[in-house]
Amino acid sequence: MKHPLTGILPVAPTPFHEDGSLDTEGMTRVLDCMIDQGVDAICVLANYSEQFVLSDAERATLTRLSLEHVAGRVPVIVTVSHFSTRIVMERAREAEAMGAAMLMMMPPYHGVGLAPAEAGVFEHFAEVSGVVSIPIMVQDAPLSGVSLSVPLLARMAQEIENVSYFKIETPFAADKLAALIETGGDHVIGPFDGEEAATLLADLDAGCTGTMTSALQPERIGPIVNSYLAGDIDAALARWRDCLPLINHENRQCGLRAAKVVMQVGGVIASDHVRHPLKPMSGRTRKRLLHLAAEHDLIALRWGK
Repeated sequence: MKHPLTGILPVAPTPFHEDGSLDTEGMTRVLDCMIDQGVDAICVLANYSEQFVLSDAERATLTRLSLEHVAGRVPVIVTVSHFSTRIVMERAREAEAMGAAMLMMMPPYHGVGLAPAEAGVFEHFAEVSGVVSIPIMVQDAPLSGVSLSVPLLARMAQEIENVSYFKIETPFAADKLAALIETGGDHVIGPFDGEEAATLLADLDAGCTGTMTSALQPERIGPIVNSYLAGDIDAALARWRDCLPLINHENRQCGLRAAKVVMQVGGVIASDHVRHPLKPMSGRTRKRLLHLAAEHDLIALRWGK
């Protein structure tokens, strides 16, 4: 990438058929829909892509399919997280060879008893950086159970060549982002937030330059970031307020199922199936989701009709 990546970089959901098998045709439609939503990049194989229920073969299929189908229309970020440093290195090399613009990684985690010390986390990212030449985004999320301190993250930015983007999803994300930007300086090229943009305004105030949400409403959240970065704070705040009911419902009630439900109703994908042990959302939650989505005429809700 010639310029730092900013804006909205949503996670692509992974579509399945009703029997749980991978829907590759549906995946191409998801990617096309997201590009029509005006995204600045697309992230695949993330947690909201149900990466934890995909086989290695399915991961490889989705990586190649996504990169070939997007074909440079927008940058594609490939998530390569795994506890094993060796496996992450292999995934990273393969993703770069296929054309990934960036990698995203969580720290190695496998339950409380197998959380590495800070030295192990640093070495994990350093080893992966050593086998690629594209940027790496560190995903700092409570899901891992691994505490990533600001001094550790800043040191990673300063000393590991390709570690330059950070997705901060922890409680009090704005304070952590501000501290990381101050401590890491120019080495922190891309400070991002997540959590479906639930804390986006506070995080923008703290200095973040983009957000990684789901694929539910990028066309509405992207302009919040763009307005803010252009200096129109009032417009950003007004747009964020308008998005908040749906942001809250997705973040607190629906999770990764929201984008799949809306895309299925909108004809983007044939099924909103989530793999066991995940369960479909309740009818009550679904009804409110679709009501809020219809209020704003979301692109995903009508893209395939």
